[in-house]
Amino acid sequence: MGSGRYLDDPLTFTRNPLSSSSPITVSNHLDSFLGESTSRSGSFESESISDVDFVPEKLVGTVQFYERHVFLCYKKPSVWPARIEASEFDRLPRLLSSVVSTRKSDMKKETLLTICEGHDGTETSNGDVLIFPDMIRYRRLTHFDVDTFVEEVLVKDVEWLPGNPESLNGSYVFVCCHGSRDRRCGVCGPSLVSRFREEIELHCPRSEVSVSPCSHIGGHKYSGDVIIYGLNTNQRVTGHWYGCVTLEDVPLLLEQHINKGEIVDRLWRGEMGLLEEEQKETQEQRFQLNSEKINNEETPQESANNGFYCQSQAVPELNGSCCQKNENSSCCVENHTENLTSERKISAKNPSYRVSNGEHRSSGEHKVCAAMSTWWENWEKEDTYAALAVACAAVSVAIAYNCIKQLK
Repeated sequence: MGSGRYLDDPLTFTRNPLSSSSPITVSNHLDSFLGESTSRSGSFESESISDVDFVPEKLVGTVQFYERHVFLCYKKPSVWPARIEASEFDRLPRLLSSVVSTRKSDMKKETLLTICEGHDGTETSNGDVLIFPDMIRYRRLTHFDVDTFVEEVLVKDVEWLPGNPESLNGSYVFVCCHGSRDRRCGVCGPSLVSRFREEIELHCPRSEVSVSPCSHIGGHKYSGDVIIYGLNTNQRVTGHWYGCVTLEDVPLLLEQHINKGEIVDRLWRGEMGLLEEEQKETQEQRFQLNSEKINNEETPQESANNGFYCQSQAVPELNGSCCQKNENSSCCVENHTENLTSERKISAKNPSYRVSNGEHRSSGEHKVCAAMSTWWENWEKEDTYAALAVACAAVSVAIAYNCIKQLK
């Protein structure tokens, strides 16, 4: 099996793994990390997660090789069971999972199947299928159509005749929100989705950026887990995975990755179509090409890590969840020094992505504090000496006047 980082999962289908590691899965990364103590159902509702789950983890190279990602739009994360592909009450995802698994050896491309949120009457209705990097959508797949759909589209790589494929435009952001499968993602994911939508609505309401919750894409210790599909600067469709994403990282991903087409290496896990080693080599090449920029602009912590590490901490109140009401953990907090540094750089260049620091001081208090700080910083030694000289002169005059008065 290779690295043993992933276990078999019905929602992952590949022909022949091209790397020494097992194929990419949507199973929890901690299945093998925790050993037999992890529930085979994937549910963490009754188990205790210790601090060992949250040791530092290098992000780059943690996405295993795949060439095609299929998303089935189906209901809400709140009603997804831990294993939606095996649920007897969810016929469509169960049948699609079964047929794709059966035909995986006939497929020309390594394929990953994931569930994303679907709402009837919206852009992503129940039964819609999104396919990347093809950037197409098939509407209203039913359980009656599964066999022909898989045969035509995923095996033969031709159009599904009963359907009418639609072209997808813009960028598509998927955030793991599978709470019944993993509590960390169940807490972090919805917060990240809300933040993405708020930023898009405030700063680019007419932009072509779609944000959807999705089922588990692997990476309990990497949550918040985010995947972004879209055209890069060379007009090629790419799929980039990011881990340990916080609320403060959302404006950065929108501005740097989606608007500018630049990778956020501090959070980057890997890319569709690349082997694990190729992902590491690709990042090293970016470092070399942008070495001057990295040395001038990146924080010391980022430069020293050489690949960047995710350092999450356990939250006892949520048995391992990364977000909580007091926002003390490292996942979805809004006070990361590195993140704030990056966003301040963005804000200086693009005011539309400035984010409030959350403090509740009035503008008057800020002005007073700023004025005092500036006054204190500008106070030089020469000013101190001059002030002392004036004070001594005044004392001398007072003493002389007093002596003259007494002599009279």
